Order: sequence, then C-alpha cells, then structure tokens
Amino acid sequence: MEKKPQTVLFLLLVFSFGAAQKSTARRQEEFHVGVILDLGSLVGKVSRTSISLAVEDFYSVHQNHRTKLAIHIRDSMGNEVQAASAAIDLLENYKVQAIIGPQKSSEAAFISKLRSIKQVPIVSFTATSPALTYGSLPYFVRATLNDSVQVNGIVSLIKAYGWREVVLVYDDTEYGRGILPHLINALQQIDAHVPYRSAIPLSATSENIMQELYKLMAMQTRVFIVHMSSTRASLIFTKAKEAGMMDKGFVWIVTDGVANIVDSLSPSVVEAMNGVIGIRFHVPRSQELDTSFLIRWNRMYRQFNPNELPLDKPSIFGLWAYDTVRALSQAAEKVGVSGNKNKRPQSSKSSTSSDLLAVSTNGPELLKEIVQNKFRGLSGNFDLNDRQLPVSALQIINVVGRSWKHIGFWTLKNGLSKQLNQNGMKITGSASMLELNPVNWPGESTEIPKGWEIPASGDKLRVGVPTSAYPEFVRTSKYPVTNATRAVGLSIDIFEEVVKSVPFALSYEYQAFDTIDATSSTSYNDFVHQVFLQRYDIAIGDITIIYNRTPYVDFTIPYTESGVGMIVPVKETVKKNMWIFSKPLSKGMWFGSIMFIMYTAIVVWMLEHLNGNTHLHEEKLKCILSRLVLLVWMFVFLVLASSYTASLASMLTVQQLSPMFTDIHELQKQGGYVGFHRGEHGGVAALVLDVPYIKLFLAKYCKSYTMVGPIYKSAGFAFGDPN
Repeated sequence: MEKKPQTVLFLLLVFSFGAAQKSTARRQEEFHVGVILDLGSLVGKVSRTSISLAVEDFYSVHQNHRTKLAIHIRDSMGNEVQAASAAIDLLENYKVQAIIGPQKSSEAAFISKLRSIKQVPIVSFTATSPALTYGSLPYFVRATLNDSVQVNGIVSLIKAYGWREVVLVYDDTEYGRGILPHLINALQQIDAHVPYRSAIPLSATSENIMQELYKLMAMQTRVFIVHMSSTRASLIFTKAKEAGMMDKGFVWIVTDGVANIVDSLSPSVVEAMNGVIGIRFHVPRSQELDTSFLIRWNRMYRQFNPNELPLDKPSIFGLWAYDTVRALSQAAEKVGVSGNKNKRPQSSKSSTSSDLLAVSTNGPELLKEIVQNKFRGLSGNFDLNDRQLPVSALQIINVVGRSWKHIGFWTLKNGLSKQLNQNGMKITGSASMLELNPVNWPGESTEIPKGWEIPASGDKLRVGVPTSAYPEFVRTSKYPVTNATRAVGLSIDIFEEVVKSVPFALSYEYQAFDTIDATSSTSYNDFVHQVFLQRYDIAIGDITIIYNRTPYVDFTIPYTESGVGMIVPVKETVKKNMWIFSKPLSKGMWFGSIMFIMYTAIVVWMLEHLNGNTHLHEEKLKCILSRLVLLVWMFVFLVLASSYTASLASMLTVQQLSPMFTDIHELQKQGGYVGFHRGEHGGVAALVLDVPYIKLFLAKYCKSYTMVGPIYKSAGFAFGDPN
C-alpha cells in the first residue's frame, strides 16, 4: 500500500513532463522563410528535397527551440519575372523574413535589387556569377563560391597540357557571361589565346546548336571550355557526339555547373560526355553522410518526384541547401520572433506595389547572425563571413563510360596534385600533367591531344617563293598532276621547321613568283612588293633585308650570317718543275750551307794536321777540338735537313695559292671589273656577294677562288611579312 502513492506520483511527473514538452512545442513560433527554385530542373528537385529534409532533421534534434522555420516553396520556372513575382507574393502574403534562392544568378540579381531596400536577407547556394557582389547587393549572401574561384584550376590544366588556344562555349546569360573576364585574363597570363567565343542563346534550337558546332569544327582549335547550365550542356554534348566532335583529338572541359552534378545526369548524356574533363568542388568525407541519411534523402526525393529515376546521393548543391537551412535555423533562433515585425512604409502617388511592401525590422540583425554562423556541415566548413563559402580544394574528374574517375586536385596554395594529405596540402611536385592521373580522352584515346588540327576547310596561308640564282636556298617546280608549286631548299626547310613549332595548325600553299630575271635585285624588290599588294601572305627565300623594302613588309629576324664580302681568283705561288727540289731553301741559304760545310772541313783538317794526323782519311780524329767542331756541324746539318724535307713535302702535296687582289682598293688601282649577284660571273676580276652566297660559292670553287678584304656589315636574309 505504501508503494501506491509513489507510483501515482511517478505517473504524475511523467504526464507533467510530457505536457510541458507539448506546451513547449506549441509555443515554438513560426519563422517564415521563402524558397524560390526552378522545380523543373534537376538542381531544383535535389535542393527542394535537401531543404525539406534539413528542416525535419534540425527540429527533431532541437525540439526546445523557441522558433521553427516555416518553409514556403515557390517555382520560378527558370524565369526572372516569375521569380520576382514569387518573391513579392512571399513578402506580401507570408511576411517572410529571409529568402533561400533563387536558383539563377540573373534571378538573384533582379530580386536582390528589388528587395535590397526592404532589408530581407537573400541566401542563394546556386547563384555563382561573380557579378553578384556585396557592394551592389548588401543583403545578398552566397552560400557557395563564385565561378571565378575555379578559373585558376582550369588555367592550370591548360598550362599543364601545353595548349595555347581555347574556345569558350557558354550560355548567353548573366551566369554564362559572368566568368568570361576572369577566365580570359587568366588565360592571357599563361600566353593562351581565345580565338573565338561561342555564346549559345537560351532560344537556340537543336538545329542552331548543330550549326554552331559545325562552325567550331571548321576551326583549328580543338580545346573547348563549356560553362553552361546542366540542361544546355546536356544538349551540347549530345549534339557534339552526333557531329563527330567527341572523337580523338578533341578536348572538352566543363565547369562546376555540370561537373558538380554529373552523377545525376541522364546515362545517355554521361555516355555522350565520354572523355570530358570536369572541375568540381571537393566534398570531404563526412560521417554525417551515412547510409541512414542517404536512405531518408532518397525516400523524400521519390516522394517529391515519383516519376523521376532515383538518385544515389545528393549533389553538392543539395548539401549546400541542407547546410543553408541549418545556418538560417540557428540565426533565426538567435534573432527570435519577438522582434519579427514588419513595418509598412507610407504610400505616395509615385509608390509602386513593391515599394509598399513591409520592411523587415530585424533584417540587419538576421543578416549579421547568418554571416557570423560557422560550423562543420555536410559540405565541409560552412563559413559565410565573407558573404560566400571559403575557397577549398577543387577536384578534377574524367568522365569514363557512365561514370567518372578521379584525376587530381587543385588548391590555391599548391596547384595541381594527384592526392591531398590530411591538411589539404599538396603531396607531389610542381604543376604539370605528370602530377595528374592518366586521362581517357574523347574517342577512347590515351594520347594527350595537341589541341589543334588542320581544319577540313578554310583559307590557306599563301607563301610566295622566288626563283633563286642559288637553288640551294630556294628551288621551285610544279607537280605534274595537280600543277601545284613544289619548293625545296634551305629557306624552305627553315620555314617548315618554324611551322612545325607553332602551337596551332597552319595550313599553307606555295605560290611561285614568276619573272623574266629572277636573279636581279629589282626582281626581289618586286617579289617583296607582292606581299604589300596582298598577293602573298608571306614571302620566303634568300631575301636580303634592305632599307628600301621595309615600307612594304616587316622582316623577320635574320636566319643567316650577315655581311658582304669579296671573292677573287687565286694564283699558285710555287711552280712545279724539275728544279722544285731547290725551292725549300733560298739561294742565300744554299750558299751559306755550302760555305759552312767547306769552312768546317778546312778547320777540322787544320786541327788534325797540327796534332800530327797527316793521314786524316785513313785514321780517326785524334784532336778533341776537331771532334767538337764536327759535332756542332752534324747538329746544324740535322736541323737543316729536317727543315728541307718538311718544306719539300709540303710543296709536293699542298697547293700553294694566294689571292690576286687583297682588297677592293688594290682592285680599283688595277682597273679590274667587279661582278655582283646577277646571273653569270664570267669576265670579272672579283665578285661582291652576301656572305651566305660566298660560302656557298667557295664550297664549289675553293681551289680557284678565295674571300678577301673586310666583311662589310649587312642585315642578312629574312622572310617578309605584311606590315
């Protein structure tokens, strides 16, 4: 009996606690928040599911909060006017204190400008245009990153693979155009050029897109950066596959707008995108993204979209939507509903319907709490202190089959790398393609595309070639069947090597310059003048850089040795006959040698005779002095004999030549004729030519001619370009 009062007391406590909990739940005041999404798009469907699940999850854990978000979802249908109309409806009829969305950058800009004076925070996790800034839109918060963040990652890829030209393909919208200034400026920093921009309007049909793709195919550039919405990009790649632009040699790079949701795209679209490289935001592994969360998310997604194919997991946009709701719920709790009053401005004759909307009095405080809120969410570090998420790592992926594979990472601090360590720091070395995993390129190719191809059609570079007096430099002929000009020679070889080294395709054809006298200076002046007359796009050959030609063309740097010299005949200094054996020594040397021999013999005879050696021819030398004299004589004779032998051998084997004139002044004194570059050179005493011609001439006639005198400075040979 004593236990009954205790039992009754316990039951009363339990019922009292339950009643208190219900009373607390009933006391939770609604904090109205509007959501504007394009519910017909994949991003809109994923975001709606994440927002609804986030509200459910947050308040199942925080049941004691005084406030609770009341979500009002509206469909913008992808239209700016419809989005603005939805915003006005939410503000007028539901007195919303914040708006999540809208989905497009153009919609966000329109609504933010419309409502900025109403002090209603607008938090968008999909509006990524760099044009949306805090300075112009004070109540706009970007719960994502702007598109300019991925620019350096894209440019690092371009630089790593050595591509020098890129074509930009983008939506002709505020979202598509917003990234262009940042991307083009970054490409210029690495000396990469954008020869063409392909702006695809929203009104473009499939036929319009095919026509644009055929235009791109006719160009030589094969590297394309696609910055479009997922819907438009799906159509682009489907048509590109039909046009044969997903074959070997093509390079396609998609920005985060497509790469972030590649898992959610149609299998047929993903298959058409085989070989595409994508830049997407890296989502670190999180324990909160467990099996239980994915099951609940997919159940709710099927509930909202019963006719859609199920998704494996939410995209990064879905994770950002989930974290945005959490941030807004925490901020609403701190601000509270007690101060949640809307003040309606006084009307005037010039007031519009939007001007008469109530002004949120707690908007500034709510905005402050939103941007100061920091936590570790499903998407990673969620920090809006800079009015957008902090820059983290970007992941580089490669679409293969109906899925994708990891290629590498890019970080602001360390550039490209295959993997990240625990601190997000780079493990490997400098940025290059060697720092990335192998890529499966379009056409199932593993060979890195060079980034350009010679187009099937298009104008060719008209290369003018002359007929040179020295065919070693330029020689032209005609193909018998096609009658096309064929050119060979040193100048042609240099030109073709330069063409091979340029980082883009250069289609050209040779056109012969026909003239009666192709070897004259006047003929070369006429040849160069053809570039000025636009008959040729470039003139190549043994063209001397002369001042009077510079008004018509711009010369390249010289490709030969510069200078002008003179060639003269040579003559033999030694005549070969029966007396050549006497030539090694001069007459004085012969006479001195003979006299020295006679003098030595007399000295030796006298020394031996004085020492009693009367029979010198029968006995050995007895006097030491005579032996010493004879030793000196033998040494002199040995040196003399060696010199004689060497000189005689040289005269018999090497031709002894000397120039007939040593310089131009000596030639003038003797009244000789001077020839120059004009056909035959017979009947002249000397030739004045450019040094390259002289070397070529002497290579053939080195036995009869030589170069003399000083080399006068000249500019050398070069090619002529239009000025």
